[in-house]
Amino acid sequence: MTSMAQIAAFGGVVLLGAMSPGPDFAVVVRRSAVSGRGPGMAAAAGIAVGVFAWVVAAATGIAALLAASALAFTVVKVAGAAYLLYLGVRALRSAWRGGGELRLDVPDPGRRGSWAAFAEGLLTNVLNPKAALFFVALVPQFLSSGASALMLSGVALAGTVAWFLVVANVVGTLRRVFARSAVRRVVDGLTGAALIGLGIKLAASSRP
Repeated sequence: MTSMAQIAAFGGVVLLGAMSPGPDFAVVVRRSAVSGRGPGMAAAAGIAVGVFAWVVAAATGIAALLAASALAFTVVKVAGAAYLLYLGVRALRSAWRGGGELRLDVPDPGRRGSWAAFAEGLLTNVLNPKAALFFVALVPQFLSSGASALMLSGVALAGTVAWFLVVANVVGTLRRVFARSAVRRVVDGLTGAALIGLGIKLAASSRP
């Protein structure tokens, strides 16, 4: 397999992982629907930076240490589950209240709103130990074939941000629909329930 073919294969696997339903997807959809395209894109950028960090960690062996340590895995797992539950409960509270401005408990639109969305996307990704396990299993296979860590990290960053920017823009374009109180409550309710479910699933998961 040529170097370009290796990179393309790696990018394809990372893209498929990004497309799979999970907390990253739920966060981008809710941010885009409730806060608008800008914050949704900021959340997408935060997730992509998190993926970049995991690839670097996997290439340097840091992620492998996390995967090998039961204590470290448990700490990250509990922190990640707690954060997802926090986001889920906050979304359900918003759905219960209904109406009000299009905001996500932060001033929106504006600089703070985008930074809060970026931090939300970043934390959702980096506090997910399953991401560490995914890249610990994936990255070494391509490093051993001659691909550079820097190249793999860049491909992972580009592929992830491209996908979630598409999601943010599609949902953001339909924001007039989501501006309706009833629709917004449904979005908040569904994403809140999904995030809580993902948090419970993560908390109950065991280290392979």
